[in-house]
Amino acid sequence: MAVKNEKGPSMIETFQEFKETKNIDRTTLVSVLEESFRNVIAKLFGSDENFDVIVNPDKGDFEIHRNRIVVADGEVQDENKEIALSEAQKIEPDYEIGEEVSEEVNFQKFGRRAILNLRQTLASKILELEHDSLYQKYKDKVGQIVSAEVYQMWKREVLLIDDEGNELHLPKGEQIPSDNYHKGETVRAIVKEVQNENNNPRIILSRTSPLFLERMLEAEVPEIQDGLITIRRIARMPGERAKVAVESYDDRIDPVGACVGVKGSRVHGIVREMCNENIDVINFSNNMQLFIQRALAPAKVTSITLNPEEHKAEVYLQPEEVSLAIGKGGLNIKLASMLTEYTIDVFRVVNEADADEDIYLDEFADEIDQWIIDSIKAIGLDTAKAVLNAPREMLIEKADLEEETVDHVLEVLRAEFE
Repeated sequence: MAVKNEKGPSMIETFQEFKETKNIDRTTLVSVLEESFRNVIAKLFGSDENFDVIVNPDKGDFEIHRNRIVVADGEVQDENKEIALSEAQKIEPDYEIGEEVSEEVNFQKFGRRAILNLRQTLASKILELEHDSLYQKYKDKVGQIVSAEVYQMWKREVLLIDDEGNELHLPKGEQIPSDNYHKGETVRAIVKEVQNENNNPRIILSRTSPLFLERMLEAEVPEIQDGLITIRRIARMPGERAKVAVESYDDRIDPVGACVGVKGSRVHGIVREMCNENIDVINFSNNMQLFIQRALAPAKVTSITLNPEEHKAEVYLQPEEVSLAIGKGGLNIKLASMLTEYTIDVFRVVNEADADEDIYLDEFADEIDQWIIDSIKAIGLDTAKAVLNAPREMLIEKADLEEETVDHVLEVLRAEFE
């Protein structure tokens, strides 16, 4: 029966809300609608087992039939499942005791409360299905790039909407620091994770993950898609600089040249997408000394001493190469450490003549506080030349000293040799 012109919540409205529900197939929708009707019927009559529910969400209508057995007048014990002979014969005069009467039920007559109950039950079940569908869809997309439209911007995150109207979240920590968003613009990011607390999916995106850069390279470099080039490792300081180690098993292919492209054509679009993040592409090597040497480019390394057990490397360079190895703000050496997974300490090369004139730090105790000397010795620097040949940034960071303190120490030590 299609119900029309009812007062209160309209059954047609109820169907209009749910028949075009996104992400839910027709068979599942029909099943949910029928189950919701049966839940309400069971509450009204104590049981729904003798009811037939026929749902047609395409037309926005439904039919409910109640099946009752004809019994003799005065012998009705369950009005829901039985009907007196005289009542049955009002429907069809030739009904007899023992036969089944199928009678169409007007759901609207059950009243406003029953209809509201139905709407609430439907809304709850549809929402549950939508959440499950959304979770399954994005669970399979973790690690993939998606595009979505900026809908709302808050201090701690940006809310985006995909082409099906689903909400995606880009937290502040997953945004490139120099990203600047505008409502309505399209943003690309990878699906980092899909949380599903209490069946309430929350899709978290990221633009800072190394995987985002990896997927961007895969999209731009056909040789990576074809499996001719493999991305072995990526280290990123989002929005500033990144190092990518690549490898090819085909000697005819230059993996670095293929990734960069002619005049940087292949990485140009990625650099722009990453807010001008500089991308260094280097050849991967299982030879750790060679790999560390490449990772520290553009600095030229003189020699390297490895401690594989502790994943530490002492790198010696000519004085003019040290600043290149460290990079602005220590960025180059940080990325090299992240890429190689080795702690890298940089030292200036000292010639033997200078080394003979070295002085132990303890001899400066009258000019430098002992606790400062102990802090410097704790990072493996025992002599004045060793300290002077170590990068200033390393003394500040590893010895955990204030800049003013380090500058005072260096001034005292330099004065000794001038």
